[in-house]
Amino acid sequence: MAKRSNKIIMLGATGAVGGETLKSLLQLDLASKITLLGRSNVEGILQDYVHQYKADIFKPNQYAEYAHGHDTAICTLGVGEPSKTSDEDFIKIDKTAVIDFAKVCKQAGIKHFELLSSVGINHKSNNLYLRSKGELVEELKALEFERLSIFQPSMIITPTNRYGLTQAITLSLWPIIDKVFFAGLKKFKGIKVDQLGKAMAINTTKDKSGLEFLTWSDFQKLVG
Repeated sequence: MAKRSNKIIMLGATGAVGGETLKSLLQLDLASKITLLGRSNVEGILQDYVHQYKADIFKPNQYAEYAHGHDTAICTLGVGEPSKTSDEDFIKIDKTAVIDFAKVCKQAGIKHFELLSSVGINHKSNNLYLRSKGELVEELKALEFERLSIFQPSMIITPTNRYGLTQAITLSLWPIIDKVFFAGLKKFKGIKVDQLGKAMAINTTKDKSGLEFLTWSDFQKLVG
Protein backbone atom coordinates (compact mmCIF):
# COMPACT_ATOMS: atom_id res chain seq x y z
CA MET A 1 0.00 0.00 0.00
CA ALA A 2 1.54 3.31 -1.06
CA LYS A 3 2.24 6.07 1.42
CA ARG A 4 -0.63 8.51 1.74
CA SER A 5 -0.31 12.26 1.95
CA ASN A 6 -2.50 12.19 5.06
CA LYS A 7 -1.09 14.08 8.05
CA ILE A 8 -2.28 12.62 11.34
CA ILE A 9 -2.21 13.81 14.95
CA MET A 10 -2.83 11.30 17.75
CA LEU A 11 -3.71 11.47 21.42
CA GLY A 12 -3.39 8.21 23.33
CA ALA A 13 -0.71 6.40 21.32
CA THR A 14 0.89 4.94 24.45
CA GLY A 15 -2.23 2.88 25.23
CA ALA A 16 -3.01 -0.60 23.93
CA VAL A 17 -5.28 0.39 21.04
CA GLY A 18 -3.42 3.60 20.26
CA GLY A 19 -0.14 1.72 20.13
CA GLU A 20 -1.53 -0.79 17.65
CA THR A 21 -3.07 1.99 15.56
CA LEU A 22 0.28 3.73 15.38
CA LYS A 23 2.03 0.47 14.53
CA SER A 24 -0.34 -0.12 11.60
CA LEU A 25 0.04 3.45 10.35
CA LEU A 26 3.80 2.94 10.27
CA GLN A 27 3.86 -0.62 8.92
CA LEU A 28 1.36 0.13 6.16
CA ASP A 29 2.96 3.50 5.41
CA LEU A 30 -0.34 5.36 5.61
CA ALA A 31 0.79 8.86 6.52
CA SER A 32 3.35 11.44 5.47
CA LYS A 33 3.36 13.05 8.90
CA ILE A 34 2.35 11.77 12.34
CA THR A 35 2.29 13.92 15.46
CA LEU A 36 1.96 12.21 18.84
CA LEU A 37 0.75 14.03 21.95
CA GLY A 38 0.82 12.57 25.43
CA ARG A 39 2.21 12.58 28.93
CA SER A 40 5.05 10.33 27.78
CA ASN A 41 6.75 9.47 24.49
CA VAL A 42 6.35 6.24 22.53
CA GLU A 43 9.65 4.40 22.57
CA GLY A 44 11.39 2.91 19.54
CA ILE A 45 10.10 5.34 16.92
CA LEU A 46 12.72 5.76 14.19
CA GLN A 47 10.71 7.34 11.36
CA ASP A 48 11.67 10.97 10.81
CA TYR A 49 8.10 11.94 9.89
CA VAL A 50 6.89 11.08 13.40
CA HIS A 51 7.03 13.99 15.83
CA GLN A 52 6.43 13.58 19.55
CA TYR A 53 5.51 16.24 22.08
CA LYS A 54 4.96 15.75 25.78
CA ALA A 55 1.80 17.57 26.76
CA ASP A 56 -0.49 18.01 29.72
CA ILE A 57 -3.73 16.60 28.32
CA PHE A 58 -5.71 18.78 30.73
CA LYS A 59 -4.17 22.00 29.40
CA PRO A 60 -5.06 22.15 25.67
CA ASN A 61 -3.59 25.62 25.29
CA GLN A 62 -0.16 24.05 25.87
CA TYR A 63 -0.40 21.77 22.82
CA ALA A 64 -2.80 23.63 20.51
CA GLU A 65 0.03 24.91 18.29
CA TYR A 66 0.99 21.34 17.36
CA ALA A 67 -2.41 20.57 15.82
CA HIS A 68 -2.01 22.82 12.81
CA GLY A 69 -1.18 21.28 9.45
CA HIS A 70 -2.97 17.95 9.94
CA ASP A 71 -5.86 16.32 8.09
CA THR A 72 -6.92 13.66 10.59
CA ALA A 73 -7.02 13.34 14.37
CA ILE A 74 -7.13 10.00 16.17
CA CYS A 75 -8.07 9.84 19.85
CA THR A 76 -7.69 6.58 21.75
CA LEU A 77 -7.29 8.22 25.15
CA GLY A 78 -9.10 6.51 28.00
CA VAL A 79 -8.91 5.04 31.48
CA GLY A 80 -7.68 1.44 31.42
CA GLU A 81 -9.83 0.27 34.33
CA PRO A 82 -12.80 2.60 34.88
CA SER A 83 -14.01 0.47 37.82
CA LYS A 84 -10.82 1.34 39.72
CA THR A 85 -10.96 5.05 38.91
CA SER A 86 -13.04 7.70 40.65
CA ASP A 87 -16.02 9.04 38.71
CA GLU A 88 -14.41 12.47 38.68
CA ASP A 89 -11.13 11.24 37.21
CA PHE A 90 -12.91 9.03 34.68
CA ILE A 91 -14.94 11.96 33.34
CA LYS A 92 -11.87 14.20 33.38
CA ILE A 93 -9.85 11.79 31.21
CA ASP A 94 -12.41 10.02 29.05
CA LYS A 95 -14.66 12.99 28.35
CA THR A 96 -13.24 16.42 29.22
CA ALA A 97 -9.69 15.86 27.92
CA VAL A 98 -11.05 14.32 24.74
CA ILE A 99 -13.47 17.11 23.91
CA ASP A 100 -10.72 19.66 24.65
CA PHE A 101 -8.48 17.85 22.15
CA ALA A 102 -11.31 17.77 19.61
CA LYS A 103 -11.92 21.51 19.96
CA VAL A 104 -8.22 22.18 19.38
CA CYS A 105 -8.35 19.97 16.28
CA LYS A 106 -11.45 21.71 14.95
CA GLN A 107 -9.92 25.15 15.47
CA ALA A 108 -6.78 23.96 13.66
CA GLY A 109 -8.83 23.03 10.59
CA ILE A 110 -8.64 19.25 10.93
CA LYS A 111 -11.38 17.66 8.85
CA HIS A 112 -11.55 14.06 10.11
CA PHE A 113 -11.77 12.99 13.75
CA GLU A 114 -11.59 9.34 14.84
CA LEU A 115 -12.60 8.32 18.36
CA LEU A 116 -12.16 5.06 20.22
CA SER A 117 -15.44 4.68 22.08
CA SER A 118 -17.49 1.65 23.15
CA VAL A 119 -20.46 -0.41 22.12
CA GLY A 120 -23.68 0.54 23.90
CA ILE A 121 -22.96 4.21 24.52
CA ASN A 122 -26.01 6.37 25.15
CA HIS A 123 -26.09 9.93 26.46
CA LYS A 124 -29.31 9.09 28.30
CA SER A 125 -28.02 5.91 29.98
CA ASN A 126 -28.13 5.47 33.75
CA ASN A 127 -24.66 3.92 33.54
CA LEU A 128 -21.96 6.56 34.08
CA TYR A 129 -19.51 4.92 31.66
CA LEU A 130 -22.00 4.60 28.80
CA ARG A 131 -23.65 7.96 29.48
CA SER A 132 -20.36 9.90 29.62
CA LYS A 133 -19.14 8.39 26.38
CA GLY A 134 -22.53 9.05 24.79
CA GLU A 135 -22.42 12.67 25.94
CA LEU A 136 -18.94 12.97 24.47
CA VAL A 137 -20.17 11.85 21.06
CA GLU A 138 -23.00 14.38 21.20
CA GLU A 139 -20.46 17.13 21.88
CA LEU A 140 -18.25 15.90 19.04
CA LYS A 141 -21.20 15.93 16.66
CA ALA A 142 -21.86 19.56 17.61
CA LEU A 143 -18.34 20.49 16.46
CA GLU A 144 -19.35 19.49 12.92
CA PHE A 145 -16.19 17.85 11.64
CA GLU A 146 -16.42 17.06 7.94
CA ARG A 147 -16.00 13.42 8.92
CA LEU A 148 -16.49 11.89 12.38
CA SER A 149 -15.70 8.21 12.93
CA ILE A 150 -16.84 6.60 16.19
CA PHE A 151 -15.31 3.17 16.83
CA GLN A 152 -17.48 1.03 19.10
CA PRO A 153 -15.74 -2.20 20.11
CA SER A 154 -17.09 -4.55 22.76
CA MET A 155 -14.44 -6.72 24.42
CA ILE A 156 -10.93 -5.72 23.31
CA ILE A 157 -8.78 -8.83 23.43
CA THR A 158 -5.16 -8.20 24.35
CA PRO A 159 -2.43 -10.86 24.04
CA THR A 160 -1.49 -10.47 27.69
CA ASN A 161 -3.39 -9.74 30.87
CA ARG A 162 -2.95 -6.03 31.60
CA TYR A 163 -5.29 -5.47 34.52
CA GLY A 164 -5.19 -8.39 36.93
CA LEU A 165 -7.56 -11.18 37.94
CA THR A 166 -10.78 -9.77 36.49
CA GLN A 167 -9.30 -9.40 33.02
CA ALA A 168 -7.61 -12.79 33.28
CA ILE A 169 -10.97 -14.46 33.91
CA THR A 170 -12.66 -12.47 31.14
CA LEU A 171 -9.96 -13.31 28.59
CA SER A 172 -10.16 -17.00 29.43
CA LEU A 173 -13.95 -17.16 29.17
CA TRP A 174 -14.45 -14.85 26.20
CA PRO A 175 -13.84 -17.45 23.45
CA ILE A 176 -16.86 -19.34 24.85
CA ILE A 177 -19.03 -16.27 25.43
CA ASP A 178 -18.17 -14.86 22.01
CA LYS A 179 -19.93 -17.71 20.22
CA VAL A 180 -23.39 -16.54 21.29
CA PHE A 181 -23.01 -13.24 19.46
CA PHE A 182 -24.33 -13.72 15.95
CA ALA A 183 -26.76 -12.01 13.58
CA GLY A 184 -27.85 -8.75 15.21
CA LEU A 185 -25.59 -9.36 18.19
CA LYS A 186 -22.32 -9.37 16.23
CA LYS A 187 -21.49 -5.90 17.49
CA PHE A 188 -20.83 -7.49 20.89
CA LYS A 189 -18.18 -9.87 19.57
CA GLY A 190 -14.66 -9.42 20.87
CA ILE A 191 -11.95 -7.90 18.69
CA LYS A 192 -8.20 -8.47 18.98
CA VAL A 193 -6.43 -5.26 19.84
CA ASP A 194 -4.10 -5.43 16.83
CA GLN A 195 -7.07 -5.86 14.48
CA LEU A 196 -8.89 -2.91 16.05
CA GLY A 197 -5.80 -0.74 15.75
CA LYS A 198 -5.36 -1.77 12.13
CA ALA A 199 -9.01 -0.93 11.40
CA MET A 200 -8.60 2.55 12.89
CA ALA A 201 -5.46 3.10 10.82
CA ILE A 202 -6.93 1.92 7.52
CA ASN A 203 -10.12 3.90 8.06
CA THR A 204 -8.11 7.13 7.81
CA THR A 205 -7.50 6.35 4.12
CA LYS A 206 -11.18 6.05 3.17
CA ASP A 207 -12.73 8.86 1.17
CA LYS A 208 -15.90 9.50 3.14
CA SER A 209 -17.73 12.31 4.88
CA GLY A 210 -20.28 12.72 7.63
CA LEU A 211 -20.88 10.72 10.81
CA GLU A 212 -20.14 7.00 10.98
CA PHE A 213 -20.45 4.49 13.82
CA LEU A 214 -18.26 1.42 13.37
CA THR A 215 -18.73 -1.91 15.16
CA TRP A 216 -17.37 -5.46 14.83
CA SER A 217 -18.59 -6.12 11.26
CA ASP A 218 -17.10 -2.83 10.08
CA PHE A 219 -13.77 -3.67 11.69
CA GLN A 220 -13.70 -6.97 9.79
CA LYS A 221 -14.37 -5.25 6.46
CA LEU A 222 -11.59 -2.74 7.05
CA VAL A 223 -8.91 -5.28 7.93
CA GLY A 224 -10.00 -7.72 5.22
